[in-house]
Amino acid sequence: MCGIAGSLGIHLDRDPEAELHRMGAAIVHRGPDSGGVWLDRDAAVGLVHRRLAVVDLSPTGAQPMQSASGRYVCVFNGEIYNHLEIRRQLEASLGSSHWRGSSDTETLLASIESFGLEQAVRGWVGMFALALWDRQTRTLALVRDRFGEKPLYFGHSGSRFFFGSELKAIRAHSAFSPRIDREALALFFRHNYIPQPHSIFQGIAKLAPGSIAWVQPDSKNVRILAYWSAVEVARSRGRQPFKGSYDEAVTEVRQRLITAVREQTVADVPVGAFLSGGIDSSTVVALMQANSSRRVQTFTIGFGDDRFNEADHAKAVAAHLQTDHTELYLSGEQARELIPQLPRIYDEPFADVSQLPTCFVSQLARRRVTVSLSGDGADELFGGYGRFARAAQLIPWHQRLGVRGRRLVKSLIDSTLFVTGPTGELRLAGGSAGLQSRIRPVGRLAELLSQPDAPALYRSLLSYWKPPRNPVRHVTEPPTEFMEYANWLADGSAQEAVQMLDVITFLPDLVLAKVDRAAMRYSLETRVPMLDHRLAEFVWSLPVQYRANRHAPKRILKDILAPLVPPRLTDRPKMGFSVPIGDWLRGPLRDWAESLLDARLIERQGLLHAEPIRQAWQELLDRRADVGEHLWGVLTFQAWLGDVFPGGDPD
Repeated sequence: MCGIAGSLGIHLDRDPEAELHRMGAAIVHRGPDSGGVWLDRDAAVGLVHRRLAVVDLSPTGAQPMQSASGRYVCVFNGEIYNHLEIRRQLEASLGSSHWRGSSDTETLLASIESFGLEQAVRGWVGMFALALWDRQTRTLALVRDRFGEKPLYFGHSGSRFFFGSELKAIRAHSAFSPRIDREALALFFRHNYIPQPHSIFQGIAKLAPGSIAWVQPDSKNVRILAYWSAVEVARSRGRQPFKGSYDEAVTEVRQRLITAVREQTVADVPVGAFLSGGIDSSTVVALMQANSSRRVQTFTIGFGDDRFNEADHAKAVAAHLQTDHTELYLSGEQARELIPQLPRIYDEPFADVSQLPTCFVSQLARRRVTVSLSGDGADELFGGYGRFARAAQLIPWHQRLGVRGRRLVKSLIDSTLFVTGPTGELRLAGGSAGLQSRIRPVGRLAELLSQPDAPALYRSLLSYWKPPRNPVRHVTEPPTEFMEYANWLADGSAQEAVQMLDVITFLPDLVLAKVDRAAMRYSLETRVPMLDHRLAEFVWSLPVQYRANRHAPKRILKDILAPLVPPRLTDRPKMGFSVPIGDWLRGPLRDWAESLLDARLIERQGLLHAEPIRQAWQELLDRRADVGEHLWGVLTFQAWLGDVFPGGDPD
C-alpha cells in the first residue's frame, strides 16, 4: 500500500523536483517507509511515490520503478495477489534470472511489457491504482482496480495535468488553484459523499473503478477505457447461470473465499483483521484462523451505548476462534479529539458517521500489524443491507401504480395536507409531535412512490438533504449513476438492480473510500477478500435465491460460517458500524457544532442556505427529529471548508 502522484507540464514549473517532493510529502502517511521521484524534463512528466513496504521490503521494491527494457516507468499503489503465478507464466519466455527482486511492482511491469497494458491488467487479481509512463509513445496511463479499492484523482488545472492518490497531493502543487464544484457539493449533501466521477474541486475527477485513462503532455483530452464493468460482467454471468445445487454453490463459494483469504494474508509484515462479530468479518477471520498456525490478531471498537455496541459479540467470536483479540471502547470525548483531523484525513467532504470508529480501529490495529483484512463487500454481494429488501418491495408497487397513480400520489404530496421539513422530508401539516412521529412513515412512503422511475425511488431512499431543501445555493444537481441505471433495472429483479447500483456507487465512493482514508492515515494497509473479482463473478452467476434471498440474506455466508462459529454468536439483526451521533451532538460535540452552524458564518461563506440548517439543528436539540446524520454532513463540510480555505473565501 502506497501513495502516488505526479504531473504533466513540469517544464512550466520553476523547480519541478521540489514540486514533486511537496506532492509526496502531502501523502507521506500513505508511505512512511521511503519515497522517490522520477522526472523527464524533455517529456515534461514527473512521477512521485511514497512507499509502505509490505511485499519485498528490500530496495529492489522501491519506486518509481522502470521496466527491464526501460520503456515504462510506473508508480503503483496496492497489491497484486497473483503476482507469483504471473511470474511463473512469464518465466517461460523471460527466464528465472530475469527478476531483480520479489516485488509485485516488478511483476506487473514485466506483464505490461509482455502483453501490453490492457491485456496485462485483465490478468491481475488485486487492488491497485497505477500511473504508467510510456517513454516510447510519451503517454501517461492511469489505472484503477475493478471495485475501486484504491483511490485515484486526476485532472487539469491551467496548463498542467495532475494525478494523485489523494487530493492533498494535488493541492500541494503551487500551480493548482482549488475552486469548489457546487454541483459536486449538491451531490454531497444528498448522499453524504461525492459520487465518482466528481470531486469537490472543479477540473479534478475520480477515475472510475475498472478503468484506464490515457493522456499526453500536450493535450487536454483524456481517453478512458472500461477494461472491466461490474454491470456488464453480472449481466453476462446471469445469461450463463450456475446449474448446480445449492450445496454445490456453497462449496464453490467457500473454496473461492478460502483462496482469496489465503492470497490476501501473504505479506512480509504482520497481518491481522477487523472483527465486529457479525457475519462478514467473522467469516473472514474464521477462514484466516482455520488456515493459520498462529493466533490471528483481531481488533474491534466498542461503545458504552448498547444500541451501537458490537464489542461483546466480537469478543465472543474471538474467544471461540481463539484469536489474539484487542478492543477499544470509544467515547464522545475521544471523538471530539479526533474530529479536527477529519478534514485532512478524508481530504474532501465525507460524512458517514462510521468514519469515526473506522479511524479508531485503524489506529488500534496499526499498533500491532501493518495489514488488516475486513469483511467489506459482503453486503453488496449477498444482499445484507435492509434497504435492498425494502426496495425490492417498493419498486413493484411503484411500477404497478403507473404514471397516473404516481401523479395522484404527487398531487397528494403537493396538497395542503403535507409540508416539507428542513431537510426535505415530508410531514403532515399541523398536528402534535406525537402524531407527526406516527405519520412520518406514511409521508416517507408517499414521497418514494411519487418518484418518476425506479432509479429515482432508490436514490431518494438513500438521500439525506433532498430538493427543494438541498442547502447549496444556486445549483442544479448533475446526473449520476443513480439516474442512468434504467437499463439494468429492466434486466433483473428489483433487488438485484439495487444491489448492483450499490456496487458501482456506495461501495467505492463511501465504504471503500472511508476505510482507505482512515487506514492510510495510520499507514495501515487494508485488504478485502470479499471483493476478489473471481469470487464476485461466480456469485453473480448464482440464482438470486441462493445469493441474495431477501427473506434470508447472506444465506450462503451463514452456511459457510456455521461449521466454524456457532450461529448463536453471529446470527442477529444487522447493526452497522455506527455511533450515537445525535447524542454526541447534543452533548460533548455541541459547542463545536454550534460554532460551525452559526448563521452569520454560513451566510458570509456564500455557499449554503443557513435557514434550513438552523431549523434542523434546533429540531435535533429539541429531540423533535432524527437529523443527526444530515447535520453531520453540514458539519464535516464546514470543518473541511475552514481547513482548506482558512481565509474564509472559498471562491
